Amino acid sequence: MRPLWVIGAGGHAKVVIDTALASGQFDVVGVLDDDPRLWGTRVLGVPVRAAASALVARRVGVEYAVIAVGNNRIRAEIAGRLDELLAWATVVHPTAYLARGAVIGEGSLVCAGAILQPDARIGRHAILNTAASIDHDGVVGDFTHVGPGVRLAGSVRVGASVLLGIGCSVLPGCSVGTGATIGAGTVVVRDIPAGVTAIGVPARFTPTLDKLCASPLCAQGSDETMAPAIALADRALPSENTG
Repeated sequence: MRPLWVIGAGGHAKVVIDTALASGQFDVVGVLDDDPRLWGTRVLGVPVRAAASALVARRVGVEYAVIAVGNNRIRAEIAGRLDELLAWATVVHPTAYLARGAVIGEGSLVCAGAILQPDARIGRHAILNTAASIDHDGVVGDFTHVGPGVRLAGSVRVGASVLLGIGCSVLPGCSVGTGATIGAGTVVVRDIPAGVTAIGVPARFTPTLDKLCASPLCAQGSDETMAPAIALADRALPSENTG
């Protein structure tokens, strides 16, 4: 088994470590995290040793790693910081289904029960979370997080650094632009532009909606956060603002 370091010591690290161990391909030897309060603690029995820096990576001999951070922006920052020093592991749970022609980029995570159908592709450092599925010919960009239970139909295109909230669905052939956020339970029935936040059934978005949904609670489906945003989206002009 190959020695594996995990970068990030939060809750998502538990999923990454468990997936890596379940795969039977890795010996998880340590965790790195920038929060000094976590040094000396353990995640699923694996010690948190030091910061995720180039200096530490050289000192402790980190050669092979995976980033266990759910936030797309932070994951990209860590990858950019350490790309030239490390090789990135692709971690796939043994209960995931990978069809013929499916492609997974380096550093990506495919969790328990996830499905990639024929010729589906996910980019570098992407997350296909628990029981999410990408149907035939679907494409997911680098640093995108496909949340638990998400359903992407055939030929869906998702850009880089997108957050697809828990249980959302994207209909066949639709695209989601780079940096967009799709709220929990949302149903995307037409293309979503880059950088917006879309919620509801069907998906709706406005420029102001992005500000109302800046809180992570929106992607988690909080009624208190989503209600005023939905009301605002309902008043938007369909020809200009309906997603």
